[in-house]
Amino acid sequence: MKQHSFTLQPFRTLATLCVGAIGLWAYSVRPFVDPGDLPDENRFTKVVLAEKLNEPLEMAVLPDERVLFIERHGEVRLFSPTTKQLKTIATIPVSTKYKDKEGHETEAEDGLLGVNIDPDFTKNHWVYLYYSPAGDEPKNILTRYELQGDELVLSSKKVLLEVPVQREQCCHTGGSIDWDRDGNLYLSTGDNTSPRATLYAPIDERPDRSPWDAQKSSANTNDLRGKILRIHPEADGTYTIPEGNLFAKGTPKTRPEIYTMGHRNPYRISVDKRTNYVYWGDVGPDAGTDSVGVGPTAEDEYNQAKKPGNFGWPYFVGDNKAYNDLDFVTNKSGAKFDPAHPFNDSPNSTGLRDLPPAQPALISYPAAESKKFPLMGSGGRSAMAGPAYYKDDFKGAKRPFPEYYNGKLFLYEWMRDMILAVSFDSKGDMTKMERFLPNMPLSHPIDMAFGPNGDLYVLEYGTGWFLKNDDSRLVRIEFNGGNRKPNVRLAASQKAGAVPLKVNLSSAGTTDFDGDALTYQWKIVSRTGGQPTVLTEPNPTFTFQKPGQYKAILTVTDAHGLASTREVDITAGNQPPQVTLDITNGNKSFYFPGQPIAYQVSVTDKEDGSLASGRIPAKQVLVRANYMNEANAKETGSSEGHKFSEAAYLGTGKTLMDKSDCKACHFTDKKSVGPSFIDVAKRYKGDANAVASLSNKIIKGGGGVWGDAIMTAHPQLNQADAGEIVKYILTLSDQKVANPLLPAKGTYTPAQNEKGNLVFQASYKDKGANNLPAQTAEQTLILRNPVMAMGSSDRQSKGINLFKMGTQPYPLVIVMGADTYVQFNQLDLTGIKAMEFAVAVPKTQLSAVGGRIEVRIDSPTGKLLGQTEDILPSESKDPAEMFKPSMAKVSVTPTTGTHDLYFVFKNEKAGKAPLFVPATVQFSN
Repeated sequence: MKQHSFTLQPFRTLATLCVGAIGLWAYSVRPFVDPGDLPDENRFTKVVLAEKLNEPLEMAVLPDERVLFIERHGEVRLFSPTTKQLKTIATIPVSTKYKDKEGHETEAEDGLLGVNIDPDFTKNHWVYLYYSPAGDEPKNILTRYELQGDELVLSSKKVLLEVPVQREQCCHTGGSIDWDRDGNLYLSTGDNTSPRATLYAPIDERPDRSPWDAQKSSANTNDLRGKILRIHPEADGTYTIPEGNLFAKGTPKTRPEIYTMGHRNPYRISVDKRTNYVYWGDVGPDAGTDSVGVGPTAEDEYNQAKKPGNFGWPYFVGDNKAYNDLDFVTNKSGAKFDPAHPFNDSPNSTGLRDLPPAQPALISYPAAESKKFPLMGSGGRSAMAGPAYYKDDFKGAKRPFPEYYNGKLFLYEWMRDMILAVSFDSKGDMTKMERFLPNMPLSHPIDMAFGPNGDLYVLEYGTGWFLKNDDSRLVRIEFNGGNRKPNVRLAASQKAGAVPLKVNLSSAGTTDFDGDALTYQWKIVSRTGGQPTVLTEPNPTFTFQKPGQYKAILTVTDAHGLASTREVDITAGNQPPQVTLDITNGNKSFYFPGQPIAYQVSVTDKEDGSLASGRIPAKQVLVRANYMNEANAKETGSSEGHKFSEAAYLGTGKTLMDKSDCKACHFTDKKSVGPSFIDVAKRYKGDANAVASLSNKIIKGGGGVWGDAIMTAHPQLNQADAGEIVKYILTLSDQKVANPLLPAKGTYTPAQNEKGNLVFQASYKDKGANNLPAQTAEQTLILRNPVMAMGSSDRQSKGINLFKMGTQPYPLVIVMGADTYVQFNQLDLTGIKAMEFAVAVPKTQLSAVGGRIEVRIDSPTGKLLGQTEDILPSESKDPAEMFKPSMAKVSVTPTTGTHDLYFVFKNEKAGKAPLFVPATVQFSN
């Protein structure tokens, strides 16, 4: 029953929220935008131009399709589409660290931050850079250089603008550059304020706390930080002030360069050159919950400025949600700030007291799911703005985007790896938003720009902050409105084996989206060189006679001459071992806590011998048992006999962490923005309260333990999932990431109260042969926890509604009528004597009438193994009580072997009424 209690807790939490569940279910699956007229995603291709970059930040596509981009540590790089080569053309000396008053240096967000080219680049060849110059003077500068061919002429440098900053505390630099149609340059700057003393508004007015007070910058009308500036560069390297900025020239206590103010970190901006509207993403604060007397939950913002204005930070966030005027000396809360009449009376401000009214965000969203903008999903947040697309700008281009995207603005989310296409009416008001290429994988896009040929270039920063990431790339997204290249698939019947090695090569699955006739060419190439063997059949057979490492390269060409190529590596001369892992007694689908499981591993290898003969020592066979959440096992597609990487089964916590944004700021064995996971594990080793305290910090955010670094809140995680992540991290204190090895033959007794599936793994790595690399074989067996969620069923009949909420791994099953069922595929029922169902019958909320559950095998009308008594509705009107599950136990007819198992829901008197909400079933032997 303890297992039931654990499994049902998330169900109870969800159920209490399911008021009007039928209507909510219908709403939850309604699309935000009708995708019926979306262009075919298969017509878009992502081409990788360069990879393994070192913190790329911003780019400019030159008129000849060369791509100029910058890396934070000072490198200016140029990609040539002609040579397909990337080279560093200059290195700018920059400051990338801050030094506190004690002299300690820490990585900051400073460096080479922004780049763009002059609107008249074809004539003057001017390139603009914004960066933090090396040296002791705390400032950022906007500079201009000349690009001659592939050389950035450093001696041509002119400094247009200086932005005084502080370098005592991190963070928030901004640094994006863009232009309007009138030749005015826009530059974004961050608030240059530490977020690490509070998760809410940084308005600390205490003496010597200016680095923690954004009122000195964002809310200061006489300061250039936390702004979007608008200037007009002149030929001599100076600038003038365009008419129509936020403050007229000569206004006391103001800077005339300011176009918009009240920004936290407008990291990427974009100017629509048709409308001159300015767009930007403002990266928001870190609070995971509303705090009475302090302020609201944190949100990121996408903003639009049709004209100059104040966008509210640090007094407001999102849709002008107000913070309180908190006194950091007494910690007493004052009144909420008024967006119609904001004021700045901080001693750190040198500007006006009374500020322009605060403007609400165009789109705002928290870490958790947004009711107003559900398309945003949930997770980490880093809003950024990309270009607007107008088809008329690409007349004569090779690959213009389709008419569908004409006039749309492209926004993107760095943390969530998504691109949005946003539509506006003639007044500039947003009418809809939709995902752009939702199935195309991205790795933290940090800048986007259209090139002259109509392609969308994307800079991908990569997984971790402050790191040179292997998945950091410059890519080009091409639209092909005409003939498309074939989509190649290939397979080999064997990828390794002893010689002679006969391999069946297959092109099955290769398609051409245009239906063209295809020709096939295979090349068998030795890695040591020599003449390749050419085969022209779609699915040839080839026998490798000599030991060695080879590539089988398949090129498929359509009727118009367009070709695509893929390849597969094949090793001839070393036969892979064979590993089998068998359960030698008991049920082969379920484990039962406290009941021993007998198992045996067999290993044979052509060159090494066998485990049975003793030529393979038992100690060289790795056997482990671990527990894994069933939902994660299902998502990875793992099943009995499936070969897998050991890392895939390190536990629920690792799987949850890999799906989260944790690795943007943490790595296992090295420091990034935050400490390494190993350092965290060592610090909390032996702390009995670590799971509870760290889980709470993950959900709510916080800081103070590792210096002044703040952890962003993750309110989308529930306590159980956060706890699993912490448990995994804590296993790294001694850098052990797997359970101890088991003998090749023996028994394993599952622990009491285990929550996940039991995963057995056996693997053997051979000794290699013929100077070829060793081969590894693995096998896994998965035994399910005897308590299964009904929502994990493999198939549901018509009349079963699935209702997914929050981060729960499985949806609720809502039985909307009698003679419906859920199906579980191929379960071993050997030894199963009873089943117990947890079922809620919420009469008040669902008008549920109750019923019974039949247990059948092989089909919904197959052999009846047993059935429950009638499960009656709850009469309570208390949500917590009405969803409290009843426990219905049934003895079942003894059955052996594996069968498809059906739970059929019956009530001859129900009519069209819903029956109940079955949560779990527990199998018992």
